[in-house]
Amino acid sequence: VQLQASGGGLVQAGDSLRLSCAASGRTSMIYAWGWFRQAPGKEREFVAKISWSGGMPGYADSVKGRFTVSRDGAEDTMYLQINNLELEDTAVYYCAAKRRYTPINWTTVTPSDFQFWGRGTQVTVSS
Repeated sequence: VQLQASGGGLVQAGDSLRLSCAASGRTSMIYAWGWFRQAPGKEREFVAKISWSGGMPGYADSVKGRFTVSRDGAEDTMYLQINNLELEDTAVYYCAAKRRYTPINWTTVTPSDFQFWGRGTQVTVSS
C-alpha cells in the first residue's frame, strides 16, 4: 500500500485548507485510514480517521468541529478539510492506513495502530 499526502502549505490563521491522501497498491488490505500530525518537538498525534469505504468518521477532541475527514467515492482518495486554522495546527500532517484484521481501540488511537504511512505534508499557520 502506498499513500501520498498533498495539499499543505503556508496559510494564515483563520484560513481553510484541504489535504488529500491518495492510496494505491493493495488497497484491499486497508480497513481504515486517517490523519496524524506532528508538530516540532512533539510526538505524532492522531487527528482523524475514517473507514476505507468512507464511513465511521472519528476525530481527536482537539480538532472536533474544525476538521472534517472524508473520502472520494470513486477515487481512492481521502481528504482532511481544516477550517479556521490556528497557529497550533502547524505541523507535518501524515496520512496512514490500518490493515484489516488487526486490533484497535478507537478511543485511544496511536500511530502504532496504523501499518502504512505516507510522507507528510507541511502545514504552517502564520498570524
